[in-house]
Amino acid sequence: MYTVSVEKDAIEQVAKLVSDSRVVAFPTETVFGLGVKFGSYQALEALYDLKHRDRGKAISMMISKAEDIEKYAYVSEISKKIITAFMPGMITIILKKRPEIDDYFTASLNTIGIRIPDDPFVLSLLDMTGPMLVTSANLSGEDSLVDDKAVMKVFNGKIPLIVKGESVSKRASTIVDLSKGKVEILRIGDISKEQIAEVIK
Repeated sequence: MYTVSVEKDAIEQVAKLVSDSRVVAFPTETVFGLGVKFGSYQALEALYDLKHRDRGKAISMMISKAEDIEKYAYVSEISKKIITAFMPGMITIILKKRPEIDDYFTASLNTIGIRIPDDPFVLSLLDMTGPMLVTSANLSGEDSLVDDKAVMKVFNGKIPLIVKGESVSKRASTIVDLSKGKVEILRIGDISKEQIAEVIK
């Protein structure tokens, strides 16, 4: 496979590959991402294989609008506070998924991770493709990659396309589990425990 690097203005080319169940790499405001179309078994299989990732580990969904979260998950009052305060932004929330969401896309868990990126290119891409499953652009267990040149070194010949650019923060998103009716912080990124505590008090 030949891997091309494209500028962000080639967004239609990127969206077509996603719609064709291919894996693409692109910068976000946290770290570089590898993304596939949500709902494609073939694409998710390819993503797990590419990263050598354990299939028991779910991959979070990216969407472009907060009002769409309730299509996929149950949103509590405390979740609404977090969503209003931090989305779009550098946070992933884990919610109890709706039963119509196929277990295959949540690694057989009854929860789903959802992120709305604060990045104009990625939001535009999501508007064109619909929801995507997006994970950090790296091999499982390795450091997250933050620019297209580093991604090319690791994934050249393995994916069809990399969007040129550099991620902003260089830290993966904060992950907050809201699925059990309380706030459990699983990973700290640029959004701090103190900021979250301030919103939910």
